[in-house]
Amino acid sequence: MSVQPTESSPPAAEVPGAPGSAAADARSASGAALQALIDRVKLAAARGRPQRIRGGGGKDFYGQRLHGELLDVRPYAGVVSYEPSELVVTVRAGTRLRELEALLADHGQCLPFEPPQFSVGSTVGGMVAAGLSGPARASVGAVRDYVLGVQIVNGRGELLTFGGQVMKNVAGYDVSRLMAGSMGTLAVIAEVSLKVLPVAPAEATLMFELSETSARQQLNRWGGQPLPINASCWADGQLVVRLRGARAAVAAACKSMGGQPLDNERGQRQWTALRDQALPFFRLAQGEALWRVSVPDTATPLNLGPTLVEWHGAQRWVKLAPQDAAHVRAAAARAGGHATLFRGGDGQTPVFTPLSAPLARIHAALKREFDPAGIFGPGRMVPEF
Repeated sequence: MSVQPTESSPPAAEVPGAPGSAAADARSASGAALQALIDRVKLAAARGRPQRIRGGGGKDFYGQRLHGELLDVRPYAGVVSYEPSELVVTVRAGTRLRELEALLADHGQCLPFEPPQFSVGSTVGGMVAAGLSGPARASVGAVRDYVLGVQIVNGRGELLTFGGQVMKNVAGYDVSRLMAGSMGTLAVIAEVSLKVLPVAPAEATLMFELSETSARQQLNRWGGQPLPINASCWADGQLVVRLRGARAAVAAACKSMGGQPLDNERGQRQWTALRDQALPFFRLAQGEALWRVSVPDTATPLNLGPTLVEWHGAQRWVKLAPQDAAHVRAAAARAGGHATLFRGGDGQTPVFTPLSAPLARIHAALKREFDPAGIFGPGRMVPEF
């Protein structure tokens, strides 16, 4: 006996998961987009055709070179699952970062590591592949610390899943983290599960007139106190500090630290501009390059040229010509760190500090394991492969 729909029965298109429903159509489109990626990788591997994996393209400037046919992951987009009470979200790699952050904001949550958005089309896959973090990195951790699991397409066209959706699920956890900062050279990131956190109840920004040395010393002193310091930035004789946390803690810190408070709107604009490198400091003159120098936060000033200091002293942006690579890298090494040619390269100077022989062997072994045909982003990180 067949059951006829009544007037109160929803049409099939409104039943989640029913054939022809919006949810089913979205799943079908996503499945087709994923299969297209897999087929493309298999064909490229069989023919030995290099592939350049890209999302929004906002970080095309970053890395050694762009080479290969464009493999666009944007068609594979959308939120797979979101459990606000569990502080975890799983999204497809082509999902726009702005869309994900808007969804989280609706539930009072955020990506605490503040991933930079160098274009309106920045994607979640690009965020993980680039491995870049924003102003709060020194206080809350990096991108890789929030990656719980990934689904990838390796160089054989195999769909593999690593990790999970909870921190204690350690199976494959290191492989998931390995994708952070891999720059599209190991695999196509298809899906990512991320840990998210609630937005802090209170925030304040304080400004101080200090030299670079005095700013570093002051940050070190504050670091030994129970203060809710979330981010810091020094440039041109001004130290700006952001506080985040409970309202009582932020209010008490403002009172004890002093400084000139900035109104919330101005403070938020400044931190967003710092995150996305939209501050005047990041404008490059003819022949200049932007160097990213990673050193211990206790390192003394490098005295290399125009400098902006982040992460309580651990990240320093320096403007010098690409031809000054030896000078910059020697200064970074003396301080116990390394330097990366972030923007403004000349096509000749290596972007990344050359790997030591042991690390180069590990890198090569990983590349062979994930991408045996060598089709993903050849030369993007290391010129040799």
